[in-house]
Amino acid sequence: MTGRFPIEDVSPVVSCGRYPAKAVVGEVVPVAARAYREGHDALGCGVVWRGPDGAPRPFTRMRPGEPGQDRWHATIRPDAVGMWTFHVEAFADPYLTWQNAVTKKVAAGQGPAELANDLAEGARVLDAAAPLVPAGQRERVVAAAAALRDGDRPLSQRVAPALELADLLWDHPVRELVTVGEEHRLWVDRERALFSAWYEFFPRSEGAVPATVDAPARSGTFASATERLPGVAAMGFDVLYLPPIHPIGRVNRKGRNNALTAGPDDVGSPWAIGAAEGGHDAIHPDLGTPEDFRDFVAAAAERGLEVAMDLALQCAPDHPWVREHPEWFTTRADGTIAYAENPPKKYQDIYPLNFDNDPEGIRAEILRVVLHWVGEGVRIFRVDNPHTKPFDFWHWLIGEVKKVDPDVLFLAEAFTRPAIMHGLGKIGFTQSYTYFTWRTSAAEMREYCAELVAAADYMRPNFWPNTPDILHETLQHGGPPMFKIRAVLAALLSPSWGMYAGYELFEHVARPGAEEYLDNEKYELRPRDWADAEARGRSLAPFVATLNRVRRENPALRRLRNLRFHDIDNPALLCWSKHDPDTGNTVIVVCSFDPREVQWGNTTLDMPALGLDWHDRFTVHDELTGTSYDWGQRNAVRLDPYLQPAHVLTVRRPVPPAEAPPAAPTGPADLTVEAVPDDLSGGTAPTTPAEKDDARWSS
Repeated sequence: MTGRFPIEDVSPVVSCGRYPAKAVVGEVVPVAARAYREGHDALGCGVVWRGPDGAPRPFTRMRPGEPGQDRWHATIRPDAVGMWTFHVEAFADPYLTWQNAVTKKVAAGQGPAELANDLAEGARVLDAAAPLVPAGQRERVVAAAAALRDGDRPLSQRVAPALELADLLWDHPVRELVTVGEEHRLWVDRERALFSAWYEFFPRSEGAVPATVDAPARSGTFASATERLPGVAAMGFDVLYLPPIHPIGRVNRKGRNNALTAGPDDVGSPWAIGAAEGGHDAIHPDLGTPEDFRDFVAAAAERGLEVAMDLALQCAPDHPWVREHPEWFTTRADGTIAYAENPPKKYQDIYPLNFDNDPEGIRAEILRVVLHWVGEGVRIFRVDNPHTKPFDFWHWLIGEVKKVDPDVLFLAEAFTRPAIMHGLGKIGFTQSYTYFTWRTSAAEMREYCAELVAAADYMRPNFWPNTPDILHETLQHGGPPMFKIRAVLAALLSPSWGMYAGYELFEHVARPGAEEYLDNEKYELRPRDWADAEARGRSLAPFVATLNRVRRENPALRRLRNLRFHDIDNPALLCWSKHDPDTGNTVIVVCSFDPREVQWGNTTLDMPALGLDWHDRFTVHDELTGTSYDWGQRNAVRLDPYLQPAHVLTVRRPVPPAEAPPAAPTGPADLTVEAVPDDLSGGTAPTTPAEKDDARWSS
């Protein structure tokens, strides 16, 4: 920093500037700083920012925040992918100093003689301001300076033209004693880095034929998996994530349900990468050829789906790297290569890389592999267990890849300690898996989301209710209502969310004593009859499609920073909103955490967070039922887990005062009790415990 005035606590700044903050194209990025000066003269602050091309963007004036805190705020909106820079400047504002002094002196009754110096000083300030304003406004400034010097005019007429320039000279200030703060970086990604809907399936299961007594199992292929693309697209997803598609090792191959011994028809875990057919740059021959993969990627793109590939930096014992580069692994005392362990779990079919042995060789090879797939049209990588590899490696790799293609995105699959998850976001990972799955109460979810919003400058969450590895007990026992509840929470709290295939079929049977699926697809082919499930009405796909449609149609849901929670008097319910000031779009969600019982609650909305005044009434439209309600600050809601476990409300318009209904004569002030919607399926809700239990796994 160089200059007269202190500039402190600038944001967004990550790790004291060691890493760039993050944003996406078109995102409103808040910039703040603490700045102050001696005495009573006015201070001004502004943001000076430049795009990736080095070209300066318009000077953005900062406004003071809470009085007495010397905190200044502004927003910038980057419009291109790449590395942006910004710094804060503080300056003496002679016009604002003059305006404050003259306004007070005139109000105190001082006349022209007493204000002679002030009038002359004001004229000199305006002389300096004239060249700074747009050409079309210059005459106003010159005329105001002349008025200040015109002793024949009454005092009010001499001063008024200069005071009327306040807005103009706020945007185009005279700046003296300019202090230049430190330069900071902002990496800007494409929109999908923040806003995305992911769907995961195993290509080998789509169109697969399980083994029979008379015939061996037959894997699905990229061609057969293409037939599933319309169903995925119809649910509104835009990212299709594929587990590893590489050859699978035969040495120490795992059997079904993670059995140590594989049978002749067992296909093995895709994460045990590498065999005689090749390694990380090869395709499993059962899935097809490289040309088949390119056709699959193209077919997905035609349906609005971008293919994401798994990047798992580990090897099966028969991976070519093990033979060609044994130094890339850890050798134990008995001379064997160490397999992966996470006690008590053992992964005998996987060898982890040792980045301390020939780090330059490993880095070069992995960069080659990643750029190979970028060349095949892959722009998104879901990275398996990144927290088990060196952080400086990831910082280097992500940076090198973005030099080649800045649109490449990386999702960190790291269910680990908070500091490590945050650290991975800081060093460059685009998105991150989260603890969403294990936040099972409204209070826990509210607290966790507040933590994520506070880290929005560098960590972008992706909420998944299930993965091939994770089937939480809430889904094991909560029935279809819980599947709906967790989908609402994931899709509408976070700008990015995802689900693993089978979620829409309510798959919920766990391996005894484990938090994962029985007959896990990681170890066997699992074809599903999607058409039959939908024909019998046993699919959540239409509900998921509605959630993704709401996400696409409401700009407020594309952001994380605008997440606001509202008070509700039932701890089983969570109420939140997102508001987009540019479009005026506002979404309010009230969601139950109870999959069994009807829950009532009364909201107390933070109306300014909705872009409304405290007294406003407005119409909300429920996107799940099509019902509209008249709402205000306080509203009663009723959520039935079997009929409607959540309200997803778009704010349509404030109700004009003349149209507003009369206030209720009794009860809590301004309470609006909504109508109870009919059963969405046209039936009757279960009422007895037995009926509810029978209905839990029905549609």
